Formats: sequence, structure tokens, C-alpha cells
Amino acid sequence: QVQLVESGGGLVQAGGSLRLSCAASGSIFSFNARAWYRQAPGKQRELIATIAGGSRTYYKDSVKGRFTISRDNAKNTVYLQMNSLKPEDTAVYYCAATEGPRVGAWGQGTQVTVSS
Repeated sequence: QVQLVESGGGLVQAGGSLRLSCAASGSIFSFNARAWYRQAPGKQRELIATIAGGSRTYYKDSVKGRFTISRDNAKNTVYLQMNSLKPEDTAVYYCAATEGPRVGAWGQGTQVTVSS
């Protein structure tokens, strides 16, 4: 079973940047895509970016042009580069192993706080 460990969260001022990493160990056959979700206090968890095994990407409109998802298959790691951060980006960010709408595994989450 795959295990996902996120890192790279922290406190940053508005307009700043952070890069999140999600390292995977083990494997889940067919859950080869990766996704980043986030959950702000009092809100539902939302999908913000995905990357397929073939590197096709998807972004939620609110992060498009500011966030970039990428993967290094040799390192079994997925990244989320976040630029031009806004206070409304404050949330716990989760990495997931996915296949279509199905989630095979979640990471433990990493806190991102953007101060104004």
C-alpha cells in the first residue's frame, strides 16, 4: 500500500512562494495519478490540482496561473509550486494518489498559512 508524506508547508507573506513536496513509498496498482487538495477552516476539502501518469495536468480556476504541479517519477515525488500566494490560500494541503475520481491514499497534510 502506498504511503504519502507531504512537506514544505509554512508561514509566508502574501505575494510569496512555497513549494510543497509529496513523497510516495510503496505502490497501489492503477492509482498512478497524483492530486493536491486543500481544506481551509470550516470549509470542505477541495481539489486544486492533478497530474496524470503521463503528466497531463488540471488546475482549479482559483489557482490557475499561480500554482504548478509536477512530478519526478524517478524520485516518486510530486511537487506543488505555489506563487503569488494570497491569504485565501491558507489551508491544510493534502496529497493524494488517485485514479479518476477515486482516492487510493492520502497524505497527512501540511499547513500553509499566508499572512496579509
